[in-house]
Amino acid sequence: MIRILFVCMGNICRSPTAEGVASKLIINNRLESFIKVDSAGTHGYHVGEPPDLRTCEAALRRGIDLSGLRARKVVPEDFERFDLVLAMDHDNLALLKRGARPEHHAKLGLFMSYASRFDTEEVPDPYYGGERGFELVLDMAEDAAGGLIEALQRRK
Repeated sequence: MIRILFVCMGNICRSPTAEGVASKLIINNRLESFIKVDSAGTHGYHVGEPPDLRTCEAALRRGIDLSGLRARKVVPEDFERFDLVLAMDHDNLALLKRGARPEHHAKLGLFMSYASRFDTEEVPDPYYGGERGFELVLDMAEDAAGGLIEALQRRK
């Protein structure tokens, strides 16, 4: 079993989108017994809240239901529990590196390192933008999650 944690700042836009997209791909590829995913934020601003409504609406248009997710903050135990902890951007990756013991640093990385169609390392935060930003996050998540699932299947 491979456990993956997707991380952004507040756990209401980017990381729940990554979790939802990856979950759908895992189910579609019948990999539920091989890969488990979750998401969290480096900050506790929204703990217990559902994903941003715009995030949920954009995901639902693609058949991804995020309504059951609730924001949570990364906790020290996450570095023990998860095999991969993938940040949406460099700032959150730096925060993860500060919070993780050195022996867990090899588990940390950027989600977009698995993308093939996008030539960028970061998923932009759509929170203060318009609807197009949420669609872009979904496009990026679909690309990176697809690459991640392929990479994990090769390791299997």
